[in-house]
Amino acid sequence: AMLDPDSGLSLTIARIVQRLKGSSLHSQLERQARVSLHKPEIKLESLKEDIKDFLKTSGWEKKLHNAVYSELNVFPSPCHPAAPPEHIKEPLAYMRKAQGSWEKRILKSLNSMCTELGIPLAQKRPVNEQKELLNKWNEMGTDEPDLSLFRPVYAPKDFLEVLMNLRNPNYENGEQPSFRNHLGLIQVPLKVKGIPELKEDFSELGLNIGQLGIDDSAQVPPEFFENEHVRVGQKVLGEQDSAAAQQYVRQGCPTALRADLWALILNISNQPEDILYYEQLKSNVIQHDLLVDSLIYKDVKLTASNDDYYFVFEDYLYQVLLCFSRDTSVLEHFAYSSATPPKSYIRGKLGMEEYAVFYPPNVNYNSFILSVAPLCFLYHEPSKLYQVFREMYVRFFFRLHSISSHASGIVSLCLLFETLLQTHLPQLFYHLREIGAQPLRISFKWMVRAFSGYLATDQLLLLWDRILGYNSLEILAVLAAAVFAFRAVNLMEVTSLAAAE
Repeated sequence: AMLDPDSGLSLTIARIVQRLKGSSLHSQLERQARVSLHKPEIKLESLKEDIKDFLKTSGWEKKLHNAVYSELNVFPSPCHPAAPPEHIKEPLAYMRKAQGSWEKRILKSLNSMCTELGIPLAQKRPVNEQKELLNKWNEMGTDEPDLSLFRPVYAPKDFLEVLMNLRNPNYENGEQPSFRNHLGLIQVPLKVKGIPELKEDFSELGLNIGQLGIDDSAQVPPEFFENEHVRVGQKVLGEQDSAAAQQYVRQGCPTALRADLWALILNISNQPEDILYYEQLKSNVIQHDLLVDSLIYKDVKLTASNDDYYFVFEDYLYQVLLCFSRDTSVLEHFAYSSATPPKSYIRGKLGMEEYAVFYPPNVNYNSFILSVAPLCFLYHEPSKLYQVFREMYVRFFFRLHSISSHASGIVSLCLLFETLLQTHLPQLFYHLREIGAQPLRISFKWMVRAFSGYLATDQLLLLWDRILGYNSLEILAVLAAAVFAFRAVNLMEVTSLAAAE
């Protein structure tokens, strides 16, 4: 049930005011207003207006705009007040149910690993271990613990199997013949965009508009596009306006400006309190040993150490991921994610809510590393790197690991990819299907990792510019389909999945 626009707007405003009330920005604004009272240009008879003007000219109003814009980007528009809270998480009951059983499966896998290895989910580190970890915090990569017994909690193909088995119970009687002709692996009827809608949504990617990463290449004299684009980018940064930055990066970010533009879009300022928060997470890592630490460790070893680009960032990866696994502020995003944070109970207190702990807040290990590594090229200061990753996760990446009907969710992306291929390259689609090389089996891991590990870093960052610019992951499905279109002639010749790969 949609609200009439006015009450929807007032709900949104009320929610944003509520969310900003507890923020550090709120207390900074109050402090600034108080300070301004001693200024000669503030007159008692026009107090309210004068303070407003002061906040405007001193740049605080801009900071408030950015904070509001950030809230609007992250949180979904409010449901009808009568709608139950789980609707905000995910309106379709069968999707909520599927996500719930997937979470149970992951937790079961974790718990059985604990039992097999005789390791608790979490324990306090002995003091000597704490000291040791603190001393080698910046060179954790030098450690070589034996992790042969630890196994990944799940692989992308396990997750794909779950998505392939999703069904809408209301459709099972087959009274919807139109959907039955979808020959892909995803069998749920979600609405995905066609080419005309995509063209409209991604209008800045039209062929007549300059793109960084293409139009600054050798064929085009760079002064035509790049110099002008860089000049505009510097101006956008000077303005410190998140919305303008988001619009700007749709055509790609100049390398030198990317770190600052992304931080502006994500509204990250790396204030003293943010740095302090990061230090608290770090001390939590040092004091407590979690089972996930070993999984993260093993994953980084398998992924980063074998990658020519990323192995240099190995230590950063441990720092960010170990802190992230303990960050309870990430739990806020479960208000609008179809997922629910896993709960464990303190030993012997099963089912007693006051002894429940969220453990670990974040469980999608195996795609994490690849979503942190590219950011290491942009941010060299751990607390800032950490905040950018966390914000990218709660805005975008979590959608790639949870089952939902959201347009940027992995199910919709899979369906969008298959629909684009089936509609625009039907022969190729049939051919691959006939030889047992369903296209989604190949492209799923690209999408679930947002192409990290599959594209060279400079190209990957240009792709992520667009994710931030459009506040959407749909571009991943479009790119995946485009790769197939690009290779269509060769793919028509192959006769097996391995050859197609």
